[in-house]
Amino acid sequence: MLDPQQVRQDLTQHACRRIERGVLKPAAVLLLVYLKDGVDTILFTRRTEHLPHHAGEIAFPGGRSHPEDTDRCATALRETEEEMGVKVEDVTVLGRLDDFISVYGFHVVPFVGTIPAEYPFIVNPHEIAEVIEIPVARLCDPRIYRTESWEHLGRLYPVCFFNVDAYEIWGLTGAILRQFLQRTGLLPSGEIYGARP
Repeated sequence: MLDPQQVRQDLTQHACRRIERGVLKPAAVLLLVYLKDGVDTILFTRRTEHLPHHAGEIAFPGGRSHPEDTDRCATALRETEEEMGVKVEDVTVLGRLDDFISVYGFHVVPFVGTIPAEYPFIVNPHEIAEVIEIPVARLCDPRIYRTESWEHLGRLYPVCFFNVDAYEIWGLTGAILRQFLQRTGLLPSGEIYGARP
């Protein structure tokens, strides 16, 4: 079972890579880990098909910053409440991960948090097509993980994929998930993990 205090300590031991936002659009996501049926679980959502960005993809709760957000953490918490009905005061933020840049021009800051067990989600059907709850142990199985090299703007980038049952978690969400699992010691570090020859 994951100890929230240990997760907090694991995350603070790493200096997060910070990227100058420049002209990128500010955004944030929240990786929520919590107990479901006594098992450590991570929350994902499948976005509805009509959304302008990442439509139909599996993602963490989150989105673009609003002017009223005091910081990126406030963005992640607000978006999670809007999408999943998780009240801000019910989230214990444990830390953050590296800054990421999405192919749609977003500067994304991922935060890690926890909520009480068996939390009663209230799903926003306009934004969320499906709630996906996956046990952490399943996400640590090396057989479900692979990386591929994809070209974007003339450069090759490693793209992470986690395949769990009918779900494929990849791209930005896969990279954030992989970093969380590595920084908490649940996956080995290094780009070669799970890579195809």
